[in-house]
Amino acid sequence: MRIESKGGSFGWVASLGLALLAGSAGAQGLPTTLQQAEHMDRADELPMTPFYATPAHWRHTKPGALLRQQAFSGYSLPVGTTAVRILYHSLDGAGRGVVTSGVVLVPAGKAPAGGWPVIAWAHGTSGVARACAPSLMKDVYYGNEGLSEMLRAGFAIVATDYHGLGTAGAHQYVLLDAQARDVIYSVPAAQRAVPSLGARWVVDGHSQGGATAWRVAALETSMADPHYLGAVSVSGSMSARDIMEHVDHSQGGKFYLTYVAFGIHARYPQFEPADMLTPQALRDYHAATTQGCWTVGYFLYSKGPRTSMLRPGWQHNPWVRRFLRQSREGARRLRKPILVLAGEADRTVPFAGERRVAARACRVGSVVEFKAYPGLDHDPTMVKSVPDQLHWIADRFAGKAPASNCASL
Repeated sequence: MRIESKGGSFGWVASLGLALLAGSAGAQGLPTTLQQAEHMDRADELPMTPFYATPAHWRHTKPGALLRQQAFSGYSLPVGTTAVRILYHSLDGAGRGVVTSGVVLVPAGKAPAGGWPVIAWAHGTSGVARACAPSLMKDVYYGNEGLSEMLRAGFAIVATDYHGLGTAGAHQYVLLDAQARDVIYSVPAAQRAVPSLGARWVVDGHSQGGATAWRVAALETSMADPHYLGAVSVSGSMSARDIMEHVDHSQGGKFYLTYVAFGIHARYPQFEPADMLTPQALRDYHAATTQGCWTVGYFLYSKGPRTSMLRPGWQHNPWVRRFLRQSREGARRLRKPILVLAGEADRTVPFAGERRVAARACRVGSVVEFKAYPGLDHDPTMVKSVPDQLHWIADRFAGKAPASNCASL
């Protein structure tokens, strides 16, 4: 996790990073009181405006329809960047229509022939409360952890918030079909809002977004969009059960389990968080999921519980089982290539699991390039791999044949 000072306030990029587990929270700039955590969230916060209200006419439109747009100049991004917030029609994990927000970021200068090449960006965990939308953050959450470099390299960015972040309705956290559809339908909506965008696009995501990128690649195999060129997955969590059991045994990341419970309930209302979480874990559930974003959730669970937050037999709950089944990737041959980037010292998403999913994809005939980063934890992998991401993406737009190192997996 990287924390960066911005004129006295804190800019956060805090996906599923647990590099914070080493050393004291105070020494790493992490909150040591609830008031400090709330202040850190507010320091990067932008006001919720009527723009994010659900339009009355949205049900009369189709997925991908642009419902509303608004130029916005309040982000901390490279000089010359223009930003247009969008509201669009998407689909949730059950295929039901929803309204999703996002922002289109356009580099400085004149668009090249054919329009700006598009990166559809899938962000990592920001929280599950409505106020945790990246388009409601001054740094768009990843401004200094990839997005600024992408803009400087001449790519336009279509950055979905995911449904329930920014817009009304519960966020179906790590329900990958929901987030993948939010990415896919953000592209045509953005192209309507910003005519200088080109038709061709790739998806790139980190952590929650890294897993989302895999699902986008799978869905695009059926949708067969001729303008989709491929996917980049950075530190993507591929097995929900592995991740949940991993963070349950960590100190500092247990609050992610409250987000997962929130997401399961959002998708399956018959499920109750108490079906999965212990009474001790539920003590701060409401505050973690509704009253703050990443920093508040981190603080509330940073001092405990040290025992398991998962009830015995949690994995046998029928709604949990449905949720766990939807997280498996790599079993379907992808129509377009994928770049998979993983940190060997990742303490959130186990490296072995990422490699195993890449190898599974290779066995069914997908074109996979897998790159490991020795010694790097979760968020540092995103930061250090940006040049590799941009090189691979540029090759896709240039029409170069994708490389594969499946033989080494």
